Amino acid sequence: MQDTSTQYDAIITKCRDLFTKKMKDYGSAWRILRLPSLTDQIFIKAQRIRGLQENKERKVDEGEVSEFIGIINYSLMALIQLEKGVVDQPDLSVDLATELYDKHINITKTLMMNKNHDYGEAWRDMRVSSLTDLILQKLLRVKQIEDNKGKTIVSEGIDANYQDMINYAVFAMIHLGEAN
Repeated sequence: MQDTSTQYDAIITKCRDLFTKKMKDYGSAWRILRLPSLTDQIFIKAQRIRGLQENKERKVDEGEVSEFIGIINYSLMALIQLEKGVVDQPDLSVDLATELYDKHINITKTLMMNKNHDYGEAWRDMRVSSLTDLILQKLLRVKQIEDNKGKTIVSEGIDANYQDMINYAVFAMIHLGEAN
């Protein structure tokens, strides 16, 4: 599991670097996005990945990795929105946004390490296409929870679904990195 932790950190470092650079370019304009808008952004990225996996021809020269990075970063934005609430105007500095990013990725990585221990790294035997499908399934669950105004009867909340999507996307990126 030490390899998993190291690989996870390397991927998150790449995602965090992009997040920070975009914060410097655009500020925290994403803070105005309601959760369903973030969910839809993630859904578009997951659908594109699925399309790339199924289609022979690509008309845009961007692969799966950039889309998985988008899933990770938008999911972290959603977790921050869940904590801070939606605002009418951008309100986070680069430093504060990065601090919140780190806080939520640390919680998410701890969850992954605990589940990884219990499941015995079963994800290593999964295909990237299966991880993509699981992300899409989580998105459909989140959409249903959003349509139910956040209420669930026996299911985990939206935050756990975003965390799982982050972890599945990291696993997919590890697989893609090992394949190259």
